Amino acid sequence: MAARDSNPQANGVPEIATSAVLVESAKLPKDTKLIRGYDFEGGVDYDALLRSYATVGFQASNFGRAVEIINHMRAWRLSDEPIKEDDTEDDRDPEYRKSVKCKIFLGYTSNLVSCGIRDTIKYLAKNRLVDVLVSSAGGIEEDFIKCMAPTYLGDFTLKGRELRSKGLNRTGNLIVPNDNYCKFEDWIMPILDQMLKEQNEEGVVWTASKMIHRLGKEINHPDSIYYWAYKNDIPVYCPAITDGSLGDMLYFHSYRSPGLVVDVVQDIRAMNSEAVFAKKTGIIILGGGMIKHHICNANLMRNGADFAVYVNTAQEFDGSDAGARPDEAVSWGKIRADAESVKVYAEVTLVFPLLVAQTFARSE
Repeated sequence: MAARDSNPQANGVPEIATSAVLVESAKLPKDTKLIRGYDFEGGVDYDALLRSYATVGFQASNFGRAVEIINHMRAWRLSDEPIKEDDTEDDRDPEYRKSVKCKIFLGYTSNLVSCGIRDTIKYLAKNRLVDVLVSSAGGIEEDFIKCMAPTYLGDFTLKGRELRSKGLNRTGNLIVPNDNYCKFEDWIMPILDQMLKEQNEEGVVWTASKMIHRLGKEINHPDSIYYWAYKNDIPVYCPAITDGSLGDMLYFHSYRSPGLVVDVVQDIRAMNSEAVFAKKTGIIILGGGMIKHHICNANLMRNGADFAVYVNTAQEFDGSDAGARPDEAVSWGKIRADAESVKVYAEVTLVFPLLVAQTFARSE
């Protein structure tokens, strides 16, 4: 644009046009970040490349903010906070305060266990980098099934009619042979029989989380998320435990050996207590739907999470919980008004390994 003429009317330009186009800008704060991308002239440094996302703009900058928030929740200690008048004697002990960390909830949908993100989640469970896991039924069973038989890479365009005739199931561009579920049935039925026996003879009250804990023990496989959750005593909650192959197995078992009961009330109390009695909470939610709401609703019981990172592709125009931004959860009291929060609009398989590389995979 040419330099502004001090007297535009002299050139015949209508003043209404110049006053509309040449509005003067307000001064931005001095610490406002400048937009810059990565400079490839210096070669490829992947750490520097990912750090540069913070100033690229759009979803790259949201990714950079997510890295920052996750690192904040990892670094937080109770000793960072001032002592309160109602703190107990233990809460006032300096060493104790240094030892208390932010409780991190990780939620993920079943497709993320079907794909290779399973290995990223397993890394977090194996190394005790998260405190509570929440998934759907598919996110539980697929982990065990992959210990018995593989999932294959296919194509999004494969025809359902042809796949069905061959006993092949498609999840996006993944192929899961139906034989995998037959192997799952052969493995889990004797375990369900034993669970029923312990219920009847020892008075064991089974919940979904106790069932997952038991299955993690029984699978005894280092590739399993829930084997490491069992080993490291990380609770795993699945309020929709019947909505998948696990539900199919429970359905079949109810005819073969009726009577097994899975108590949902114990689990909702346990899940809510994870949040209620935490000094600080951080939530990382991959995808949407039930897993997202279950974690957020538990945090409502403590007037909201302190840190929140969402990663999904859903939009909010339809009023879905999946599409809702963190600010909507603030209105419900599920995320605190002063919380650090961000939503990254992105497909999880592209983004989550990079998030872990810049956060959990780094030394403290």
